[in-house]
Amino acid sequence: MSTSNELPAVTPLPASGEQLAASLTPSNITGVVLAGGQARRMGGIDKGLVPLEGVPLIEHVLARLTPQVGEVLINANRSHAEYAAYGHTLVADREQGYHGPLMGMASALAAARTEWVIIVACDVPHLPIELIDTLSVALIDHANGDKLAGFSVQGDTAPNALALLAVAADEERYHPVICLMHRGLLSSLEAALAAGERKIDRWFDQHAWLRVQAGDSHAFANLNTLEECREMESGSR
Repeated sequence: MSTSNELPAVTPLPASGEQLAASLTPSNITGVVLAGGQARRMGGIDKGLVPLEGVPLIEHVLARLTPQVGEVLINANRSHAEYAAYGHTLVADREQGYHGPLMGMASALAAARTEWVIIVACDVPHLPIELIDTLSVALIDHANGDKLAGFSVQGDTAPNALALLAVAADEERYHPVICLMHRGLLSSLEAALAAGERKIDRWFDQHAWLRVQAGDSHAFANLNTLEECREMESGSR
């Protein structure tokens, strides 16, 4: 369910590094919290509403994400009244049946009104408060031809390929559901979904994308079970 009356027009891709850099401002970035999964390992409980230290997980995420963006959307397929209480636009998956995070991403990209969209999961309570700055700087540096230690190029590594997708990583691994992307990638994502693609990594690799170290493993620790929530509360996780 989206409260938007009409979908935005197709967003053209930046034609140059200068256009990319000029467009990457907080007011031109929509934050999207993915809370539309089935949460099977949570016993079917809506993951975003599971309490951590007495506060629903999504509240931890929203507190860290909201100051970094111009607008926030919540991708939710149930518990609409509970999520609507946070005052942000709700966006349900465009197809019913829980098709995975790629569907949530596509649904959010279609509803966003800005050129850029930052996707985050609802179960990462220690999300870095400078996440978007870090990912944006990496995209701008890459567009300018800089090769810095903070990121590596993945997927289409052609020298002239403009990266329009940056994925957060810690010192050990990257996190596909925490990524900053240009809304112009929507048509590519829709085509992949129509072809039956459900693997995030395979869609990423159709494009030049950046793996960006944006925090440590604690910052990106995600919670998949009630036991993991209790472990984080006790300090053992």
